[in-house]
Amino acid sequence: MRLGLGRWKLKIAADAPASKETVPDPRRFKVPYCFGERGRTHPVRARLAGVSWVDGAGEFPPRRRFHFDGARPRTLNGLNALWSCPQNHAGPEFTVLPNQLDPSAILQTAFSFWSSKVLLTAVEFGVFTKLAGRRLTGAELGAELNLHPRAIADFFDALVAMKFLDREGDGPQSKYFNTPEGALFLDQNSPRYVGGILVMLNARLFKFWHDLPEALRTGKPQNEIKHGQKGMFEELYEELPRLEQFLSAMTGLSRINFEAFAGKFDFSPYKSLCDVGGATGLLCIEAAKKHPHLRCTSFDLPAVAPIATKHIAAAGLTGRVNTVSGDFFKDPLPRADVITMGMILHDWNLEKKMHLIRAAYDALPPGGALVAIEALIDDARRENVQGLLMSLNMLIEFGDAFDYTSADFRKWCGEVGFKRFEVIHLAGPSSAAVAYK
Repeated sequence: MRLGLGRWKLKIAADAPASKETVPDPRRFKVPYCFGERGRTHPVRARLAGVSWVDGAGEFPPRRRFHFDGARPRTLNGLNALWSCPQNHAGPEFTVLPNQLDPSAILQTAFSFWSSKVLLTAVEFGVFTKLAGRRLTGAELGAELNLHPRAIADFFDALVAMKFLDREGDGPQSKYFNTPEGALFLDQNSPRYVGGILVMLNARLFKFWHDLPEALRTGKPQNEIKHGQKGMFEELYEELPRLEQFLSAMTGLSRINFEAFAGKFDFSPYKSLCDVGGATGLLCIEAAKKHPHLRCTSFDLPAVAPIATKHIAAAGLTGRVNTVSGDFFKDPLPRADVITMGMILHDWNLEKKMHLIRAAYDALPPGGALVAIEALIDDARRENVQGLLMSLNMLIEFGDAFDYTSADFRKWCGEVGFKRFEVIHLAGPSSAAVAYK
């Protein structure tokens, strides 16, 4: 339909429903004449479905002006509009299109590596550790980090705009300081530090993900192995100090999920727990702290045992959490009422996943539980972006390894003999998939 506005006409597309869902609240807007002096504007008034665009002096927030400079789509207060100038110069037409399409999500994702690199670099440089309990000007902080003067304001102010730093005042004398989240999670001296994984992302995965196209075409890893070097884990296990540093870095990433699991899973029917691939013993430590009746075992390769023993002692749990060394592809798993695998199954191909599930089944009593903690992909594979990206990361790291859905887990465990299943959401994109024998 068309609404006559003197020289102005508003044409509503036939398939655009005339309802308040598609028509904006009252707003003021102006459009250019299509004749006479270009750039002149004239207010337009029209009423549709009880909602008005108005002229006059009144303003309706937010204050916007919509200018149309050619026959191409323009946004008109939340509606798509196409402006055109009729041949008879009786006035321009506005065709309101029913579905507004917005490229902002596309562009935000396309440019997101900018913000990622800024944060990862800030952690690598120790920005948040330098600011622990302090407020520094850009020049002071830049000097401590050995930054070039040209970079200082842009770097720190970008972190402010991204809400990772805060700033007192404006201008050269303003002072930067940590946000509460930055102080808790990004200060290297904080017990809740998660920056270790961010350092690894910056040092390794950022460059390996550059080769995602090759991984997609070949199905082969794009990490150190591609360049004729030893794999990350093979190299780590040769040097105890580096291994301890790596495992400690991973602790910050896992802690949130393990704490949530210890609080949400019903341990009351069970007396013992074995964490397979237990690393520093963190999952056992969190479960033992929360449930005093549990006896816990952290199972991992021999090189890891001294590191786990030290962390268990620091938590004051030496009498209730022990370590057992072994290779879970060669040795039987320690027997326990509950067997957990935190971010273990996704490291392997299907054949090795099934080996681990069978090993867990053999080590559990009737009624026992196998728990896999992962960024579990939703069954429809539409929602959990982190889980899907993690699976691509497994492609880049290992080639044939992959993440999985709860339906996948249930199918595999059902084939082995498990009878009952549930999923417990933990934190963010992560969940615990549970199979009961």
